[in-house]
Amino acid sequence: MELKIENLSKTYSNGVQALKNVSLDIPQGMFGLLGPNGAGKSSLMRTLATLQQADSGSATLDDIDILNEKSKVRKILGYLPQEFGVYPKISSYNMLDHIASLKGVSNKGERKDLVESLLTKTNLWHVRNKSLGTYSGGMKQRFGIAQALIGDPRLIIVDEPTAGLDPAERVRFHNLLSEIGENTIVILSTHIVDDISNLCNNMAIICLGEVVAKGNPADLTNSIKDRIWKKAIPKVELENYKDEMQVISTHLKAGQTIIHVLNDNQPDATFEASDANLEDVYFAEITSRMETVSA
Repeated sequence: MELKIENLSKTYSNGVQALKNVSLDIPQGMFGLLGPNGAGKSSLMRTLATLQQADSGSATLDDIDILNEKSKVRKILGYLPQEFGVYPKISSYNMLDHIASLKGVSNKGERKDLVESLLTKTNLWHVRNKSLGTYSGGMKQRFGIAQALIGDPRLIIVDEPTAGLDPAERVRFHNLLSEIGENTIVILSTHIVDDISNLCNNMAIICLGEVVAKGNPADLTNSIKDRIWKKAIPKVELENYKDEMQVISTHLKAGQTIIHVLNDNQPDATFEASDANLEDVYFAEITSRMETVSA
């Protein structure tokens, strides 16, 4: 099973080009789509979820043409958008039962087994009779995954699923997504680097509507191995360093500004080597792209 995207482009009526010739091959398993807010992630997800039409390009899931066979796509799609509403006074059990009915599970016994299985899988069985309006943010996200799993989807899209979750809920959600990704294609769209590094064997970084890097997270990290240097500096000197070298990120620590610099060699004796990680890859690609646009 493979999702193949070729030269997908989308420009909105206000002139913003959200997608610029995006091409990706996405195999079965967890695939991470990483990028800053406004990068085009949600535009790509909405296009794949048949919620908007692309201007050009193609997207196929095995033998299904996603752009032109929307009804077929919706039968095998599970979608959890960044923001979704719930009926606050309805229990999760009754809501899932209703959604399953709408999706064509007409047999009452079959529907009962499905709903009970999903509530158990998402760790909501103990609150199945409570109204959705009483659920925490993490519980609502798990309910969102439960409804997305109805119909045994072959493609699942989750857009910024862990934003706003506490650490314990994020771990539960990660475990759930990992389990789901064993048997289907799961696209995880996020700006949280740790979510990608913890969950995904394949990924892409998107910025200003374009794919700027793609591959295995470990391979991408190895591509900048021994090229990351760090130094603590006074904040007032930051702009000077940006003028002189490729500063890819800054962090505040104990009142000091820690800069990470991408360079083939040690910039000078005041810098120390830093182990490269996926966050360094992300910032290096994003800053490079932004500098190219502004030049």
